[in-house]
Amino acid sequence: MIKLFVGLGNPGPEYEATRHNAGFWWVDELARDLKVNLVHDRGYHGLVARANVHGHTVWLLEPQTFMNVSGKSVAALARFYKIAPEEILVVHDELDVVPGQAKLKFGGSHAGHNGLRDIHAQLGTGDYWRLRIGIGHPGVKSEVVNWVLKKPSPEQRTAIEECVTRTLKAVPAMLAGEMDKATLIVHTHKAPRPKPPRPEPDPT
Repeated sequence: MIKLFVGLGNPGPEYEATRHNAGFWWVDELARDLKVNLVHDRGYHGLVARANVHGHTVWLLEPQTFMNVSGKSVAALARFYKIAPEEILVVHDELDVVPGQAKLKFGGSHAGHNGLRDIHAQLGTGDYWRLRIGIGHPGVKSEVVNWVLKKPSPEQRTAIEECVTRTLKAVPAMLAGEMDKATLIVHTHKAPRPKPPRPEPDPT
C-alpha cells in the first residue's frame, strides 16, 4: 500500500500556477479530501501532513527544496518513518501525456525529469510509484524549460484540474494496496463530450 504521497513542484508564489507544479495541485486536493493541513517541517525540507485512514498512517509531502533537489526531502521522511520505496507515490507533471490524462507506473527511468532524477539518487532506487499528470509538450525541445515554468492556458488548466479530481478517486485502492485497480481508475479517461452540431440554416 502507499504510505507516502509526494507532490513535486517549486516553492513560492511565482511558481504556484505553473505547469511544473501539477504535483503540488494534486497533493493539495488530497489534503482537502483527507481534511488535513500541510505544515512546514524543517526536518523534512517540505510541507508535511499526517492523516489517519482506516487505522493506517498516511503521509503527504510537498518538498520545498526546488524541483531538482526534491529527493533530499523525500528520503529524509521515508527513512525516518521506515517507508519503503515501493510504498511511495510521487505525483509529477509529464510532458509526454496530454493535459487531462494521467499515467500510473511503477519503477523505470526518470526520463530527464529533474525531480525524479534526484529522488532516484537519494533513495538509491527507481522502484517507487509515479503518477504522471499530463501537461502536454510545447513541440520543441528548446522550449521545454519555458513551457513547464509557465501557466497553462485556461482550457489546459481546467483539463489538468479535472484529471486531478478524477485520479484522486484511485487513492482508496492505493491505500488498500490494490495497485491494479488504482491503475485502471487512473487510465480510464472519458473523452470530452462532443459539441452539439450546429443547426442547419432553414432553407425556406
